[in-house]
Order: sequence, then C-alpha cells, then structure tokens
Amino acid sequence: MKPIRIALTKGRLEKSTVELFEKLGYNCDEIHNKGRKLILSVGDGKFEVVLAKAADVITYVEHGVCDLGVVGKDTILENGTSFYELLDLGFGRCRFALACKKDFDFYHGYGAKTIATKYPNVTRRFFEGKNMDVRVIKIEGSVELAPLVGLADGIVDIVETGSTLKANNLEVKEYVTDISARLIANTASLKLRKNEIEELVKKMEEAIK
Repeated sequence: MKPIRIALTKGRLEKSTVELFEKLGYNCDEIHNKGRKLILSVGDGKFEVVLAKAADVITYVEHGVCDLGVVGKDTILENGTSFYELLDLGFGRCRFALACKKDFDFYHGYGAKTIATKYPNVTRRFFEGKNMDVRVIKIEGSVELAPLVGLADGIVDIVETGSTLKANNLEVKEYVTDISARLIANTASLKLRKNEIEELVKKMEEAIK
C-alpha cells in the first residue's frame, strides 16, 4: 500500500503538525533531520510528507498529487475551494483585520477607500458584504507601509499580537475573520482512501481535544 501523501505548509504550521504527529505516536525523525529534502517519510513509511509554501499546498491537494494538506484558513479563503476541509487543527491561530492610522476615521466620508493587502479576494468579499466600494491594491511585502506612505487608506492583513501595527502607529478598526490551521483533502483521495483518512482524522480529533 503506498503511503498517504500529506502536503505541509513550511515553517510554524509544519512544526505544529509534526508535534501533533508525534503526539499520535508517529516517528518524525526524518522531518527533524530533513536537510534539503522536500519529500520525507513519517510514521515508518505510513505517510509521506511534502514541504511546500502555503498556496502550493492547496495546488498539490487540488491536483491530487497529495492526498491531504495542512494549511492556514487564510490561504484557503484566498486561494481555492476544490477540495474538502476536514478538520480545524486548532493551532496557528490569528485573525484577519482591517487596520489604518490611529487618527483616521475609516468609515467616514463617501469616496471609495483604497485598501492594500496580500489577500485581495478576502478583502473584496469583506467589503462587498458591507456594500462598500473599495479599490484593492495587492502588496507582496510589508502592507503596514502602504498607509504610512499614502498609498492606501487602510490595510487588510493577518494580525497576531498587533505589535507591528502599534510600532507603525496603526490600529485595528475591525476584525474580519478568525484563522487557524486546517486539514484539507483531495476529493478523489477521500473516496479512494476513505478508511485510512477517516482513521487519521479520528486520531487527530482525539489528540486535539
């Protein structure tokens, strides 16, 4: 039987997922000693882990080269829906927030506001829900810079502690939605490997409790 292949988001979500696997009793030595390897064996060959950037995790799962993936809800909301979301893993918690300069009254006035963000789809949906007309500018780097240099009236970004906002004289005006890590599955894999996947999900659920 070939191993179940799981795409993991590199970095903090990878670390938390490995901790969860170890809690379930799976051997993760190969991940701890990965060097430059990108495909690793977990649980003595029961699983194969692929390390990828967040948006690529979704791509690998959607295209069926990975059966499962662990990715933040932020990436799911921005990048796609042709997969099943199986489980809220409870780690990687943070929130999407609308923030702007402290002295700026964002909801005052009639002109269309400009928002800078790494998440244009999330941002558009949020303001459509308010029937507000906004211009969205996609930024790849530090979005906090945009209101400071006059590029945007506000930003929509992920906020954990809020210390970066504070340091740049910005504040949260409104929270958009909560985020955490999710387990997702390829739709075909869920049919073909139903029992194995359900068994893993059940174990994960118990460990999370």
